Amino acid sequence: MTSCAVFRTSEAPSRSTNSRPATKAPASKRPLAAKPKGAYANYVRNVVNTARTFTGTPYRSGGNDRRGIDCSGLVASVYTEVGLKVPRISWQQAEFGTEVEEVHDIKAGDWIFYVPDAGKAGYVSHVGIVTEVRGKNEIMFIHASSSKGVREDNLYSKYFKNRFVKAIRPF
Repeated sequence: MTSCAVFRTSEAPSRSTNSRPATKAPASKRPLAAKPKGAYANYVRNVVNTARTFTGTPYRSGGNDRRGIDCSGLVASVYTEVGLKVPRISWQQAEFGTEVEEVHDIKAGDWIFYVPDAGKAGYVSHVGIVTEVRGKNEIMFIHASSSKGVREDNLYSKYFKNRFVKAIRPF
């Protein structure tokens, strides 16, 4: 079962001016970040540690620094700080990298994408970075919550489980 199928229904969400359809480009045509230099585990640890330095940063739509940041700005800023250039907008980030087909294959450093309405699929509006996989039902990710700022949450929490669309490995 794919990551999308585990959590989604087939009902499409309403269109929003800030979202784009979550389409899947053929794997050979999807852009990837440059392969990280050094050991993969050290690189991912650097991504996670850098992301966690943003914890508590207030949410600001369009923001991309520690004075205020939105979800896609957090992803772009973290990867810029560790030396990789990635897209700035969540729908562009959703078309970047390689889709992780199975939820149990999600790893730290992957990006996870959401829709605004529980149980509805098709339009990405939110992104976070996986920080830790603690077990079968505990995949932690960091994101910029519009109401609570940058924080870590569990993919399997009641709020996020029914909003999850897909995961992307950016490199």
